[in-house]
Amino acid sequence: MGILEKIAEIEREMSRTQKNKATEYHLGLLKGKLARYRAELVEVKSGGPKGEGFDVKRSGDARVAMIGFPSVGKSTLLSNITDTEAAVSNIDFTTLQATPGRWEYNGAVIQLLDLPGIIEGASQGIGRGKQVVSTARTADLILMMLDATKSHLQRPLLEKELEAVGIRLNKNTPNIYYKIKTGGGISYNAMCKQSHLTEKFVYQLLHQYRVFNAEVLVREDVTIDDFIDVVVGNRIYLPCLYVYNKIDAITIEEVDRIAREDHTVVVSIEKDLNMDALKQSIWESLDLLRVYTKRHGEFPDFSEGLILRKGATVEECCRAIHKTLLDTFKYALVWGKSSKHNPQRAGLSHLLCNDDVIQIVRK
Repeated sequence: MGILEKIAEIEREMSRTQKNKATEYHLGLLKGKLARYRAELVEVKSGGPKGEGFDVKRSGDARVAMIGFPSVGKSTLLSNITDTEAAVSNIDFTTLQATPGRWEYNGAVIQLLDLPGIIEGASQGIGRGKQVVSTARTADLILMMLDATKSHLQRPLLEKELEAVGIRLNKNTPNIYYKIKTGGGISYNAMCKQSHLTEKFVYQLLHQYRVFNAEVLVREDVTIDDFIDVVVGNRIYLPCLYVYNKIDAITIEEVDRIAREDHTVVVSIEKDLNMDALKQSIWESLDLLRVYTKRHGEFPDFSEGLILRKGATVEECCRAIHKTLLDTFKYALVWGKSSKHNPQRAGLSHLLCNDDVIQIVRK
């Protein structure tokens, strides 16, 4: 029996099983088996044939991957906000390869990736969907393109395909410490009361994965799915922005209802409606920082800032300026939101905020 058949068999058993407190343990073990088989399914074989994928070289400060069903406006959006002329047509599957575009916004260079339209079952390789959703794992933000005139089921269907390849949307990494050891058996400790996870389930799941010596420390109330994700270990946690296109073809009441959903932007790309809000939402979802530098005795250079990730420190800022700067670093002077007073003398571990100004003092 192949992996796909095993996956289908487990899914049938899960659909037949009623969901209640008595069956939660059994369903959890089935989910563990399902996660293991799906991990094997998406694992890239090192000896596989060349040229199967269509990933492109990463460039810029961040990468945004557009995912969606055919003919929802991905190529139109790419052509609208970048200089790339993507093939646009009413015919499904016009885009057959990943098409990158360069977009400059707030001083940052963002790579926008137009991926081919996917269909249901993409995570299992139908319609080259396996390559599409796997390429999405390399992005910093998922832009899920949806058609406002079509069924509301398109969103959960796409989420299901991404979940199947280990992509978790708009979720934080579970606060669980998990380490495989060479001996001593399984040590399980929970720092707070658990609503779903039990010590019995932890032991059974780890034995299912042939793990007999490990340390598990749970620091928050987690679900069974969260623990399975930690054990499998190949999960990617990405922010996702849901973009509903073609709002000019639906009623204003429907637009208002959709716009109130979390992480959602409503637009009409062809009519150029709400495009500025979409660009700003992409920028905010990427959580990028813009930091300005200054020399001693001079005004800050506000013409061009350094683009860093949220949570960046003075050390990362030094590396972004020049990799040898750390060798002669003495301290930094910081002006802005991250400083208690202006300027504040800071070390390498100081956390920076957006629009901070930094001056590096050398030895």
